[in-house]
Amino acid sequence: MTAPAWLAPLLTRKMLVCVFTGFASGLPLYLLVNLLPAWLRSEGVDLTTIGFFALIQFPYTWKFLWSPLLDRFAPPLGRRRGWMLITQIGLLFCIGGLGGFDPRTHMFAISCLAALVALCSATQDVALDAFRRELLAERELGLGNAVHVNAYRLAGLVPGSLSLILADRLPWNVVFWITALFVLPGMAMALFIREPVVVSRPRTLRAACIEPWQEFIGRRGWRDAFWILAFPFLYKLGDSLATALSTPFYLDMGYSKTDIGLIAKHAGLWPAIIGGMAGGLWMVRIGIDRALWLFGLVQMLTILGFAWLAWLGPFEHIGTFERAALAGVISAEYLGVGLGTAAFTAFIARTTHPAYTATQFALFTSLAAVPRTVVNAFAGVLAEHLGWVNFFFCCVALAVPGMLLLVRVAPWRRCSPDSTR
Repeated sequence: MTAPAWLAPLLTRKMLVCVFTGFASGLPLYLLVNLLPAWLRSEGVDLTTIGFFALIQFPYTWKFLWSPLLDRFAPPLGRRRGWMLITQIGLLFCIGGLGGFDPRTHMFAISCLAALVALCSATQDVALDAFRRELLAERELGLGNAVHVNAYRLAGLVPGSLSLILADRLPWNVVFWITALFVLPGMAMALFIREPVVVSRPRTLRAACIEPWQEFIGRRGWRDAFWILAFPFLYKLGDSLATALSTPFYLDMGYSKTDIGLIAKHAGLWPAIIGGMAGGLWMVRIGIDRALWLFGLVQMLTILGFAWLAWLGPFEHIGTFERAALAGVISAEYLGVGLGTAAFTAFIARTTHPAYTATQFALFTSLAAVPRTVVNAFAGVLAEHLGWVNFFFCCVALAVPGMLLLVRVAPWRRCSPDSTR
């Protein structure tokens, strides 16, 4: 029995590899943004401290500084596979070691170890993004990156659901070591996949640092380059801030950790996966530019659901209605997130040049990480002073500039699905 024609592009070896790259990339980040705040909040750490804890994710913002090293130097397994394996070994031991500290007395040690997790994760992302860009043909970028993003979301089930459920039953140090074991599939991928064929390789470290910027500015011009570099920061600013304190928000509304594990994480995961896969398939038809418009609008408007939930709560009793409200709001929000992220990631991949994949991809994704690391650090302060309802209205307002910038970087009239401009 053959697969339907619309499904055939998904059933390839390349798309299977994208599943592994997405899972490996998403696990450590979701640990930092979901499991770590839940652990700290359950141990009595205040919201402001948890909010500022986002600053430990600085490597995601600055990874472009050391990305030329990954373009220039090749460990024994190769430029992409070698760096993948090295960073994954670091993640295994850093994640496992987190639970051995008490947040009430060892906050500095926890901060340092969490920063190491972020450093290994960000460096791994440079290798994974470069590998994926070199693996996929131009026509496969939209769908391949959608599969990657979906697997990235799927990885959130581990620290955002399984680990939270286990935390109600097991000591935290055991929970963190169980979570760390899910790094192993990524290590297996690094060992068994083939190294991509090298289009060209910088001959010196100086060339690896300078040539990617010369190529990008020469290809786009200074004016277009400026708007393109501003776009990754602005496009997902609103939804990134809206979900920065999602777990503490659910706890403040009265939901238990088990409610969050069983309802919130699944309600967010599956719509995000459906949105990502549908977005990838739609992009084949409508093109990346129009997808950025349509998916971005959905991504912005669904933030209002969180404001509605905050207006209803906090709840003294969690019953069927309260759980259904949580599931509905999160499902809508993450459907938009899944759609928006699929188009956004495909846009970044399309903008890079295959000869300088690691460095250029790292720059664009570093800019996209600025809201998560710098702006989100003040999420706790905003939530404390504005209250949850006004906080989410603020997030909607912050999503508007990124939509307006689409006029310059992805005009609606440029609708060819195969455009690589």
